[in-house]
Amino acid sequence: MKSIILALVALSLYGCSSAPQAPQAPPPPSLPVAAITSATETTYQEYPASIQGTVNVEIRPQVSGTLDKVFVDEGAFVNAGQPIFKINEQPYRAALNNALAALHAAEASQVNAQLEVDKLTPLVQNKVVSDYQLKTAKAAYQVATANIESAKANVATAQINLGYTLIKAPVSGYIGLLDKKQGTLVGPQDATSLTQLSDVHDVHVYFSLGEKDFVTFKEQYPGQTLTDKLKQLPSVSLLLADGTEYTKQGKIDIIDGQFDKNTGAITLRATFTNPQGLLRSGNTGKVRLSLEHKDALIVPESATIEMQDKVFVFAVGDSSKVKKQAITIVGKNGDNYLVKDGVKVGDQIVLSGIDKLQEGMVIHPEKAADKVAAVTKN
Repeated sequence: MKSIILALVALSLYGCSSAPQAPQAPPPPSLPVAAITSATETTYQEYPASIQGTVNVEIRPQVSGTLDKVFVDEGAFVNAGQPIFKINEQPYRAALNNALAALHAAEASQVNAQLEVDKLTPLVQNKVVSDYQLKTAKAAYQVATANIESAKANVATAQINLGYTLIKAPVSGYIGLLDKKQGTLVGPQDATSLTQLSDVHDVHVYFSLGEKDFVTFKEQYPGQTLTDKLKQLPSVSLLLADGTEYTKQGKIDIIDGQFDKNTGAITLRATFTNPQGLLRSGNTGKVRLSLEHKDALIVPESATIEMQDKVFVFAVGDSSKVKKQAITIVGKNGDNYLVKDGVKVGDQIVLSGIDKLQEGMVIHPEKAADKVAAVTKN
């Protein structure tokens, strides 16, 4: 009996020693946090752009004929008034000579008509002949005078056409491709021009803003009207096709009067000086607009998560609990977002590891000095 009792006691002790213990909760994760800071930051927006000279002229003949001479080469710089093409002038010089001859004949007819008037005037006064003959002579004189005016107009027209045979540069600039060579028959109705001439001392850079960007553009820059805004706009930069920045700054001076119905965009124009002629008509690039944000809230991009077209951060609240907070982004500078609202200066946010966080989760904040410094510096 005694042995049975001992066995039962031993079995009971064994059962108690092997009973499962309740699992302990894991410690909260240690994650880096930092306080929201504010600073004055500048953001940039880039828009594709096309470059044109301030004057782009198609050189076309105003009279028909054979192209006798080409005085310039492709790509050459010419000054205003410099001859660039010569059309065969012989037909037009002959036309001028004919017009001059007709003028001289008209002048001789006027002299004859005047002589007739002078002869008949005393005869009429002495009633030798009727005044009808004198009136006829005076009418003939008026016709002769009108013929002189017509002949002078024909001479002027012939002189103009003769002058058109020498084609001069209307402005200073660079010659484009020469589509017509010496010996080609040219005329005003030709589909293609002789060449193009571009004045690129200054260049116009055209770029477009969509409707949304244009609304933002009007809201971001000071001024009551578009004219006021243009006066106060900061200078803009031009990025060339190879990504380098043009050495001169430009100024936006024109905004188109209406949106393009096909593209839904409005065109703006910036003017850049081009003293060295580095920019040519037809170049492409990008216009870079700058915008200064005063006292912008700075949030590292790595501390955000995007869900359903919204951007969130995890703010650290009381008892180290995290809360998912939506923020409104107004720009980006480097690796940082510039935030308008959703957080405020001094709020603590989680810097990394946010992909595993959930609403209300408790963390162990790591307020490392280097983390805070990194947020402020960036």
